[in-house]
Amino acid sequence: MVREQYTTTTPGTSLERPKNEYVYKIGIYGWRKRCLYLFVLLLLIILVVNFSLTIWILKVMWFSPTGMGHLRVTKEGLRLEGESEFLFPLYAKEIHSRVDSSLLLQSTHNVTVNARNSNGEVTGRLNVGPKMVEFHGQQFQINSQDGKPLFTVDENEIVIGTDKLRVTGPEGALFEHSVETPLVKAEAFKQLRLESPTRSLSMDAPRGINIKAQAGNIEALSQMDIKLHSSDGVLLLDAETVRLPKLPEGTRSGSGISQGLYEICVCPDGKLYLSVAGVGSTCQEYSRVCQ
Repeated sequence: MVREQYTTTTPGTSLERPKNEYVYKIGIYGWRKRCLYLFVLLLLIILVVNFSLTIWILKVMWFSPTGMGHLRVTKEGLRLEGESEFLFPLYAKEIHSRVDSSLLLQSTHNVTVNARNSNGEVTGRLNVGPKMVEFHGQQFQINSQDGKPLFTVDENEIVIGTDKLRVTGPEGALFEHSVETPLVKAEAFKQLRLESPTRSLSMDAPRGINIKAQAGNIEALSQMDIKLHSSDGVLLLDAETVRLPKLPEGTRSGSGISQGLYEICVCPDGKLYLSVAGVGSTCQEYSRVCQ
C-alpha cells in the first residue's frame, strides 16, 4: 500500500503535486507466504485423513446409538452377544446369561473368580484349573433352589444337609476319624458292612444303639474281643433263639470240681449271670442274682 498526501487548491491556481515521501508494505510475501499455504494444505490433509479414519472406525466397530458391535446398552445394564475375549480384568456386580442359553467361561489356562472387600483385599477365590478346582475362603456352601443348604464346608466341620447320602463306590466310604449320624442303612437288597481292618470299631450312643436286619443275618466278627456294654440299662437280645455254639464245655468228673468253668444262666426277666459249673446245671430259677 502506498500512502499519498493531497493538497487542496482553489480553481485557477496551479500547484505541484508533492512526491511520495513514505511507502509502507503490509502482508506476507515471498517464502513465508509459500510456507503458510503449505501448512494450511497440510492441516487440510490431516483433517481429511482423521475424518476418514473416524468413519472407518465407526463402521468397523459397528457403533450405533444403542452400543458398539455385539455390545448393547440397555436399561438393565450391558448386553453382550456371541463370544468375547477380555484381555484385562473384568469388574461387574452381576453376570448372567440369557434365559435360553447357558453361561460359559473358558480359558486356555485357569479361570479365577475373586471377591474383594472395600480395601481391595481378596476375601474369596475360586480357581478352576485343568486338573483341580480350588476354593479359598472362610466357608464354602452349596444351596438348593429353595435356599436349603446342601453342602457346607468350613475350618471346623463339613455339613451335608440332604435327607440321604448315597455312596455308590464298590469300596464304600472310608472315614479316618469319627462319624456322627443318626442312621446307617444299606441300599435295598444289598449288605451293610462296617469294618475296621487294622483298628477297633466303636459305636457309641447316649440313648442306645439299635441294630436291625429285616431279612438276613447280623454278624459281628473280631480278631480280639467283642464287648457289649450298657452304662445305664439292660442289654436286650430280642430273637426267637439265642445260640452260643463255641462256648467251652467241661468234662464230667466224679469230684464235682468246676475246673475253672462257668455256666451262663438266664433269669426269668432275661438277665444273664455266671454260675460255677458243676456236674449238673447250677442255674437256679429264683437265684439271689435274679431278685
